[in-house]
Amino acid sequence: MIALCKFLFLFVFGGSIYYGIEMFTRGFSHWSMFILGGICFILCGRLNEKQRGRYTLPQQMFLSMLMITFLEFCAGVILNLWLKLDIWDYSRIPFNLYGQICLPYAAVWFVLSAAAIVADDYLRYWLYGEEKPSYRL
Repeated sequence: MIALCKFLFLFVFGGSIYYGIEMFTRGFSHWSMFILGGICFILCGRLNEKQRGRYTLPQQMFLSMLMITFLEFCAGVILNLWLKLDIWDYSRIPFNLYGQICLPYAAVWFVLSAAAIVADDYLRYWLYGEEKPSYRL
């Protein structure tokens, strides 16, 4: 039960932060971005849970960027192309794939993933008494 509560808290935290970032930067968002943000936050945090220190922070950021970009593409194909919700469209941004993902935003995910990784680690440390975070560069 405690593990489920921890998971739900981290999911809601990550989803809320991402939804808030979209509201701040774009002026609007969509409820599905809350869900996608929560899933991405959980996955970014899970990279170093089993074998702490296995990856350097830049490696974690790169893997997180790949996961986020993959999930963004999957969500974009379903929500934007199939369901025609038009939540986002990167077709005017260079190096895009079907207007759903693009290289500039992948770089943004790389940078933002550092905040997600550190936030997840410190939330687990402060709230759940898990191991104090430390990072290798």
